Amino acid sequence: MRGRRQATVDLAAEIEQRGFAGVYCPSFGDGIGLCEAMALRTTRLEVGTAIANIYTRHPHDYALSATLLHELSGGRFRFGVGISHDPVNRRMGLSTGKPLRDMREFVEQLRQGANRWGDLPPVVLATLREKMVRLAAEIAEGAVWANAARSHMPTSLAFLGDKAHSQDFFTGNMIPTCVADDRAAAAAVMRKTLAGYVILPNYQNYWIEAGYAEEMEAIRQAIAKGERERIPELMSDEWLADCTLFGSVKEVRDGVEAWYATGIKTMILVPSSTQAGQLEAVREVMAVFD
Repeated sequence: MRGRRQATVDLAAEIEQRGFAGVYCPSFGDGIGLCEAMALRTTRLEVGTAIANIYTRHPHDYALSATLLHELSGGRFRFGVGISHDPVNRRMGLSTGKPLRDMREFVEQLRQGANRWGDLPPVVLATLREKMVRLAAEIAEGAVWANAARSHMPTSLAFLGDKAHSQDFFTGNMIPTCVADDRAAAAAVMRKTLAGYVILPNYQNYWIEAGYAEEMEAIRQAIAKGERERIPELMSDEWLADCTLFGSVKEVRDGVEAWYATGIKTMILVPSSTQAGQLEAVREVMAVFD
């Protein structure tokens, strides 16, 4: 975001100094450019995109950036890619094709484009449901979820087969996180954070499969009636606790341990705050592990 790019790079250096493993950049903004800046500012920190939209640039053009960053970072970059969502793509004038076909073709062309420029970093596919998870196991070096349900993660990981247990295969989940002793205030922030996701059909279908059909059907009805203001109240406490981390330091720390127990290897905590902006929210989350 304007005015915060340098502060974000400075914060990456602090994150490294405090012993954290990595930083992953979301799809809005220039995630690849930010990863490059952070990689050049640090020496150990792993950086990655979570995710880069495959429809916004030609695969050969992405190959230029990915091979450059892989080389400059000394192998610390992971290239997370995904199809995003059709409503998001349409707002940019992009057409979403058949996700599995397009992703397979993108990875093939990415590797073809890299033949001229150098080695590619590990490619990580954005996943939610079974078919894309299986495709990640087939053609990529990792899979990353966002806003996944913890109770459903063992099922999702099983679709990876032996890859789920391989140290060479990345598995991660982006988890909205809010640290606050006022648990109700933190929950309200998490509901606001996820309000933009529950209106997306692909997420609704995923959460139905994860066991939250009642919530998703109620949300669909509210959307159909033009009552979007009701969406936060239709997000059940059970669903919210399954898909996010919020509450006291102990509650968040215990939640991270519960996530690791599912078999997922990397927790990508996405901070929000009840009282501060994004950069301070990152520090609030870092303080959980001091």
